[in-house]
Amino acid sequence: MNRRLIASLILPALSLPAAAATFEFTGTARADNGDTLYQEIHAVDGTCEQGTFEPRSHSVEYRKPAADEPFATKTLEYPNSALRPVVTFVQPDFNERMEIRYPSTGELTIDWQTPSGDTESFEVPLEENLVVDAGFDHFVRQNWKAVQAGESVEFRFLGPTRGEHYGFVLEPASSDRIDADNVVQIRPTSLVLRMLVDPIMLGYNDRGALTDYLGLTNIRRNADENYTAHIQYQVDQYPDCELTP
Repeated sequence: MNRRLIASLILPALSLPAAAATFEFTGTARADNGDTLYQEIHAVDGTCEQGTFEPRSHSVEYRKPAADEPFATKTLEYPNSALRPVVTFVQPDFNERMEIRYPSTGELTIDWQTPSGDTESFEVPLEENLVVDAGFDHFVRQNWKAVQAGESVEFRFLGPTRGEHYGFVLEPASSDRIDADNVVQIRPTSLVLRMLVDPIMLGYNDRGALTDYLGLTNIRRNADENYTAHIQYQVDQYPDCELTP
């Protein structure tokens, strides 16, 4: 086989764009007494890159039980990193809106319209291991093999209403409230913060899909506090490639 023929076979394959893929799942948030608080309807568009799903955009609708229209929405875009999405979150019942943007390579900005009617803005320096919002889900998958091997992975997690990020660790865990193939937790590394913030418990199935979230949510119970809930997820559509590397 001559070189020209080899090139004619290989080069078209190398130039093909990554295949588009869609990942859809639904979450049901419940209070400690079992009452349903709301549902989350997730649709993630992405591509299959070397056999692994990479997100590009993600939309979430939050709906009360039996409601057809959402009471809150969130959109996320992943132009540069699966760990640090561009975020727009709107919760009209409380006149709340939050936007997270990346105007430069070295910082992110937060613009927050608070339930009290005030507007707060922050400029936060970026760090390589910073995780923002739903980026935690992709962070777990990126470190899938390490966590399954029993290792702990430290990172920084953005507290958007505080305008700064904090040290956290992802590690294997166990919970009698989560029935999943894999259970992990995200907890602060600071002893002081650990006294104030409970760990977030997460369940995943063997394919790398989130099945459970147990902890503080981004949905408001009232103007001063958010719901703490157990959110159980069901996959409606897997992408045509693996979720974990």
